[in-house]
Amino acid sequence: MSVSAKRIALAARPKGEPKPSDFRLEDYVAPVLGEGQVLLRTIWLSLDPYMRGRMNDAASYSAPVPLDGVMEGGTVCEVIASNFADLAPGDIVLAHSGWQTLAVADGKMVRKVDTSLGPISTAVGILGMPGMTAYTGLLDIGQPKAGETVVVAAASGAVGSAVGQIAMIKGARAVGIAGGKDKCDYVKNELGFADCIDHRDPDFAAKLKAACPNGIDVYFENVGGAVFEAVFPLLNFFARIPVCGLIAQYSDTADSTPKWAGSMMRTILTKRLAIRGFIVSDFASRRGDFLRDMSGWVKDGKVKYKECITDGLENAPTAFMGLLKGSNFGKQLVRVGPDKV
Repeated sequence: MSVSAKRIALAARPKGEPKPSDFRLEDYVAPVLGEGQVLLRTIWLSLDPYMRGRMNDAASYSAPVPLDGVMEGGTVCEVIASNFADLAPGDIVLAHSGWQTLAVADGKMVRKVDTSLGPISTAVGILGMPGMTAYTGLLDIGQPKAGETVVVAAASGAVGSAVGQIAMIKGARAVGIAGGKDKCDYVKNELGFADCIDHRDPDFAAKLKAACPNGIDVYFENVGGAVFEAVFPLLNFFARIPVCGLIAQYSDTADSTPKWAGSMMRTILTKRLAIRGFIVSDFASRRGDFLRDMSGWVKDGKVKYKECITDGLENAPTAFMGLLKGSNFGKQLVRVGPDKV
């Protein structure tokens, strides 16, 4: 029996910032299940900055989305048909099935969601890839110590907000950077950061320096660009910089070496800075530790999270373009379908 569905395909590779014509909403018929496969109904689609890189035909740590291929992304889905012994209709699973309402997946490639840990949307948020990115990047690379200053950009976002809260749990002083008064107020007043500086402020660099009177011991980098330039002079000797993203630069049309690259390298040497890029899958073995700790912190109210929800698959491109410009407030999700039908 054929089942009709909708999906969003990559219609063109963006030049600079993505635009609506780079995406195409189309109807399709879900393929018939093969042995060991499951049919999934998408409930939640996660939108994340890394997807911008997948739209380019360029070498990276993962293959690009092919032209006319389905936009990729993490999802929370309901199993509606199964040819896989360990999954049954009605099971809620974490998948990577992309921007589509229905998908066929290998049963071995999806993971059951423990619904006792929280709302199922958190499986692609605070208890999913963004939360684990914050947890492993900060604790395994940043290694904050009590009394140190930890600075994180995009501090109201899914990763940044978790970074600062984990830093405080470990006894460090958290300073956030965010775009706009509302986001900065949330980071300070709701999440409890020591301070949060608006990167749009004309006096941003001076205010960041004032907020970090003892310098910066750990800078969790997920933005790059002008924010990094303001942070860099404030880094202390032996500072650690986990690098998980560079959202400010994802739509750059030229890949040029900055004029200050030489002086940066000298500072890395003289201050003995430790800068390490990472992908969350590098720390796959830490998943159990992450789920145990983060779910406990969330239940105890030590870690709070915020979700930015867009309804309807057809609105995913607009939400994604907004995400790249910082329009979202919290973890950006698309509600593709109801929790239960």
